[in-house]
Amino acid sequence: MRVCQCLKAACAVVAALCGGIGNAGAVPSFADQTGQPCAACHVGAFGPQLKPFGREFKLYGYVSTDGTPHGPPVSMTIQSSFTHTNADQPGGAAHWFAPNDNPALDQASIYLAGRWAPHLGSFVQITYDGVARTAGLDNTDIRYAKDGNLWDRDLVWGIDVNNAPTVEDLWNSTPIWGFPYNRSKLAPTQLAATLIDGALAHNVVGAGAYTLLDDTVYLHVALYGGLSRDTRNDLGEVPLAGTNTLVGAIPYWRLALQRSFDGDRQYAQIGTYGLHASLYPGGDGSAGRTDSFTDIAFDANYQWIFDTKSVVSDMISAHATWIHEDQRLSASNVLGGANRNGNLDTGRADISYSIGATWTPSVQYFQTSGAPNPMYFAVPSAVPNSAGFVGEIAFVPWGKPDSTWKAGNIRLSVQYVAYTRFNGSTNHASDNNALFLSLWTAFHF
Repeated sequence: MRVCQCLKAACAVVAALCGGIGNAGAVPSFADQTGQPCAACHVGAFGPQLKPFGREFKLYGYVSTDGTPHGPPVSMTIQSSFTHTNADQPGGAAHWFAPNDNPALDQASIYLAGRWAPHLGSFVQITYDGVARTAGLDNTDIRYAKDGNLWDRDLVWGIDVNNAPTVEDLWNSTPIWGFPYNRSKLAPTQLAATLIDGALAHNVVGAGAYTLLDDTVYLHVALYGGLSRDTRNDLGEVPLAGTNTLVGAIPYWRLALQRSFDGDRQYAQIGTYGLHASLYPGGDGSAGRTDSFTDIAFDANYQWIFDTKSVVSDMISAHATWIHEDQRLSASNVLGGANRNGNLDTGRADISYSIGATWTPSVQYFQTSGAPNPMYFAVPSAVPNSAGFVGEIAFVPWGKPDSTWKAGNIRLSVQYVAYTRFNGSTNHASDNNALFLSLWTAFHF
């Protein structure tokens, strides 16, 4: 059926969007503005993973400064890589690329990232995607923040505008900033993904308000709306044929509790986040109905800094999240015979050990599972289950107080992704395993 093919194409588009999100956050203009080395804000002296000072810098709207004049907060990053997969990919890993052993310019980004006024700052990323060969607006977060008191307790409050749910988050357990922070665009990726797990990124715009009470309770609420096809084209997020069309407002929520202890050497956070959205599958509204999705997630973070007096101290950092998606597929049921109700669950957990803010080995376990839905999930077995491990070691030579290169930094990493199950099957799952070598350069003007 043509409609069934359209529905499956829509699922594939969502998966492609999730796989194509560029994780960035190592912005040297922030270091220039604060007078601090990269290691003051970032685990391993390179973003996006944040330490306590980095979370506070973002919470207050990217405005902290060393008190001296600075030029426009402009930075640039360049990511290049080499990808090898266990098996060749018929037809090429992507348009313009060979079936295997592909070098690539992954992306080049320019950032307007830093302070604009005493309480107003931004993180705005404009990216050229070297794999898709397109350019457009990438992760964007503009915020205004102030502090005060409530019930004789410290209070930080702010408002923000952004283009991707969770891009404004302070923790590295939510989708946009989660591990792995850099991944191959030329390796196979699982097709099924929850809506909050990146599928809305750069296809929406939203505004919200947040508060942190007594440095313990964090609350953020926001409303998003889908961007029109013309607007997405103008911003460089070119919609593909069969792209889903969002309908109505999308509420998003975030609640977290955090606490430092052991003389601020250890830190823990637990929280929840989620959203509700409706859409026309494949952009087809002829059924007069929508598919609706409710994503509810839980997350946790832990950090142990061995020496709080040193920005290059060894430290352990761990993150975990679990996302449950409840699917009401009324439109897909009418258009293509998909099951009316469905669900999808995604879980990830990772841990890293940063040695002297220079060497950072990390490991992650991930899995996705859901109920069979043969006319909805674009996988051969109709079961969306995938699982596996990611192992990585990163080397960052600069970004420390005594570094010779103050205007930038680089991150060299070796990453291996190993699947135990891929798109519902264990047969030949390891064919999709990938070795990813990456060079990530960041500098400010």
